[in-house]
Amino acid sequence: MFDIGFLELLFIGVVGLLVLGPERLPKAARTLGLWIGKIKRSVSGMQREISAQLEAEELRQKLNEQQQKLDESVRQVKRGVESIAEDDSPGDSARGTSRAGGGDATRQDAAPRESAPPEQRLDDALARARLDQGADEGPEPSVADKDASSR
Repeated sequence: MFDIGFLELLFIGVVGLLVLGPERLPKAARTLGLWIGKIKRSVSGMQREISAQLEAEELRQKLNEQQQKLDESVRQVKRGVESIAEDDSPGDSARGTSRAGGGDATRQDAAPRESAPPEQRLDDALARARLDQGADEGPEPSVADKDASSR
């Protein structure tokens, strides 16, 4: 860093010996060594903190990116399920049965369903889709089961 050679150190030592004297020179050298050690420790501590902050910021950015991807996927699935719910014809709801014809899947009129909150409509659409899938194709593993078996 400072490119100090042996001759420079010898010169500094001789000047220190002349200025401080042989009695105070060892104590001054010890004190100087302690201060240099403290400075080095504080600088390395700051470097560790800075690198930790940079890593944390990188992780936050990656987490935000993943959250945005997940939110977009949820929005797409929600749109898909809502489109399935909207595809149900008003004639089916007037009869009070689902497309599969199951007695357990009776629905109320279309008007109360439209006034329900979006979460309730989404839950209703998911339940109808599950019932329709079960009646059309028989028992099939759910998406969660497929995900768990692929891991």
